[in-house]
Order: sequence, then structure tokens, then C-alpha cells
Amino acid sequence: MPSLLAFDTATDHMSIALQARGQVWVHEGAGGAQASATLISAILSMLAQADLALRDLTAIAFGRGPGAFTGLRTACSVAQGLAFGANLPVLPIDSLCAVAEDARLRNMDSPAAQETWVAMDARMGEIYAACYAFDGLGWSTLVAPNLLTPAALNALWQAAPPSAVAGSALTVFADQLECAGALRSPMALPRARAMLPLAQRLWEQGGAVDASQALPLYVRDKVAQTTLERDQLKAQRNLVVLTS
Repeated sequence: MPSLLAFDTATDHMSIALQARGQVWVHEGAGGAQASATLISAILSMLAQADLALRDLTAIAFGRGPGAFTGLRTACSVAQGLAFGANLPVLPIDSLCAVAEDARLRNMDSPAAQETWVAMDARMGEIYAACYAFDGLGWSTLVAPNLLTPAALNALWQAAPPSAVAGSALTVFADQLECAGALRSPMALPRARAMLPLAQRLWEQGGAVDASQALPLYVRDKVAQTTLERDQLKAQRNLVVLTS
């Protein structure tokens, strides 16, 4: 079994897990803006508890998103820095797939759903959504992570009603989403404990990449304007004023 460090900061929740020598260590904490200040110290503390150094690991798994811009940059930067320093490969994990696995682990006593839709609040009235299938060994992607409005997601579900739905959008958009009859897991998150089996399977499939490839998965093209874009827009507005 590979020795793996996994962490995700794609949401307001920071999650870290470590597997080594047949044991698992887990840390859950506040994410968001706090993650950039606490993630590295929490990782080093966990390694100390396990009596391990970074160089003792096989690989570093990180949640690549989609998710909050700052959180994704934090996870990618920390994964790159730690991996470069210890000469380790990285394992990019789909954060939404980690939500699906977290939901599966939470519902072990329920009839197993072959397909799970993940719907996470993306702010701005939108949802990060994807669909995955579990074959008893691992997950495959049926619908890749996308950014949808509640209406657009409902349209997909009307064509093919979901059997299971997981994620924070179930709470945030509770009065808008139409998934009656589906097994619901509104508390599911991209927890690092759920990332470990995903990371191990990716490792076994040869999915490890160089630290330079610790890159975020963005599905929202524009969140803010650049300084150049703001200056261009200001110039256009001034031109309109002068010619009106």
C-alpha cells in the first residue's frame, strides 16, 4: 500500500488525511481564507504524529477542484511546494468525485447507488455539478464537472432522474432543485479521508504526474476582471461620455 498524503481546500472546509503503515490519520478544519495560513502547519503536525518525513511518502494527492478560486490555488501551491521539495509525484483528484466517495462512505448501510450526481454550491446562483458511476472498485466520470444554473441541472435530471445526489447545493438550493426520490447526502464534502482510495487507485493506474502538473480545474471562466480589463472598460466609458 502506498504512503499517501491527501488534502482538499476547494470549499470552506479544509481536510487532510495521511495513510501509511496500515494506519490513517485525519484532520478537519476551517478552510476558506484560513486554509492558506494553516494548511502547511497542519500537514507537518500530522506527519510528526505519524513519525514520518515528507520523503517517506509515495505521493501527494490534492483536490484540484472545481471550487473556490483561493482554495484551489492554495491546494495546488502547497502540493507543488511539498512535492518539489521532497522529489515526489502528485496525484490530482477531482474534488467533486471526492464528494461522491464521501457520500458513498456515509451511506454504506443504504442500497448502493450505481450513479451519483454531485451538486456543490458555486456561489453567484450557480452549481458545480458532475455525475459519476461506481463499479464496486472505483469511480468513472459520466458527466464531467461543469457550472450550471439550478434550472439547467433540473433539465438534465428531468431527462434522466438521478438515483443519488450529494453536495451542499442540496441545502443552498433546496427550494429549486428537483430530485425527488433520489438518495440525498447534503453534508457530503471533498474530505481527504474519501480522497485516499481515489488517490490509491489513481496511483495503481499510473496516474501520478510531476509536481509541475499540480494545476487547478477551473470551470468558471471569469470571476474578476484584470487590471488591464478594468482600465480598458474605464477608457470605453470615458469615450462614450466624450462622444455623447
